[in-house]
Amino acid sequence: MTDLKLDIKNMIIDALELEDINPDEIIDSDPLFVDGLGLDSIDALEIGLALQKKYGIKLKADSKETHEHFASVNALAALVESYKKEN
Repeated sequence: MTDLKLDIKNMIIDALELEDINPDEIIDSDPLFVDGLGLDSIDALEIGLALQKKYGIKLKADSKETHEHFASVNALAALVESYKKEN
């Protein structure tokens, strides 16, 4: 597991106060919403705020691209990497 993916998993756990889960239990390619981790739209807002706070990334809630970025830990890591390259 890369450091970035571990950081993202820890960020999700902290932002959503998921006390009964550890980073090793979150599969990088598994969906974060509905199946997989089973998160909902309120969780997405919390993750979005955490991304903004930690990485300075601002996303549009109604964008199709935003939905794709939130698909999995892998997708979030790719978003953070691309943001770092641009800035």
